[in-house]
Amino acid sequence: MKRIRIGTRGSKLALFQANHVAGLLKLKGLDSEIVPIETKGDRILDVSISKIGSKGVFTEEIEEQLHAGTIDIAVHSAKDMQSVLPEGFELIAFTEREKVNDIILSHSEHIDYQNPDVPLILGTSASRRVATLKHFYPHIKTVEVRGNLQTRIAKMESGICHALLLAYAGAHRMEYDHLIRHELPLDKFTPAVGQGSITVESHVSLDPKIRQLVIDAAHHVDTGYRLEAERSYLRVLEGGCSIPVFALATIEGSRLHIQGGIVSLDGQERITHEMSGEVTEAVELGQQLAHKVLNSGGDTILQDIKKALKR
Repeated sequence: MKRIRIGTRGSKLALFQANHVAGLLKLKGLDSEIVPIETKGDRILDVSISKIGSKGVFTEEIEEQLHAGTIDIAVHSAKDMQSVLPEGFELIAFTEREKVNDIILSHSEHIDYQNPDVPLILGTSASRRVATLKHFYPHIKTVEVRGNLQTRIAKMESGICHALLLAYAGAHRMEYDHLIRHELPLDKFTPAVGQGSITVESHVSLDPKIRQLVIDAAHHVDTGYRLEAERSYLRVLEGGCSIPVFALATIEGSRLHIQGGIVSLDGQERITHEMSGEVTEAVELGQQLAHKVLNSGGDTILQDIKKALKR
């Protein structure tokens, strides 16, 4: 069996994730090598993702190499993947999901995000997080902070913000647990679709035998059902990195529960709904949830967001 070439972004976190998948492959006796690739999202750090264009901002260059056959598979953060992939590409595996919460990370031990009398500036690059803060904690100010985790921490240390608003998974994987000051509640800070999972992408030209070996090594079945539901929700809403939509699916036994919604950019309106059913109905449950959100006012919010982003 030939060595499997794994394409990935070159950040420390992305390389950690690629090495995690390489480790899963090794447990099945499969050799691999890691091929770092720079993406548009890595190069352009001085403007927001919504201004770059959220489709494929962290994946386009990697997908070009998948199509060309210079790499066999690609490893991404599942939350970075657009809702509809280009023709010929597919997500073939989702690794077991890490804790999905958003967190506040800081060198200061005295970050009180719930007290409106204490000034607080949080650094974040996510429209979902900014809009959620405006809805629940309008006293908190935000500043655009992009780049890999180490870059963001350096920006915080330079004094542009008191703390960072991030995903737990990335901070934990990079061993910054000692700087986590708050783990935010899921009912308010429902995560981005896919947050906490690593996904493996392939092109249809990949050898079917290799494809199946990768699935057997890396795919976590329950996480797969959860992500199927969340991504089908996102697909109906045509959500990308710049649209403040959110969804989280959980599983108990053979039952899947998904809760999700949308929040306006100014934080004034926030719509949430939930659905439950069998895990085998994951895709349909995500679609039904999306239509429920749209039909209860989410469609107007979505149109307003797209106008604001000049789509």
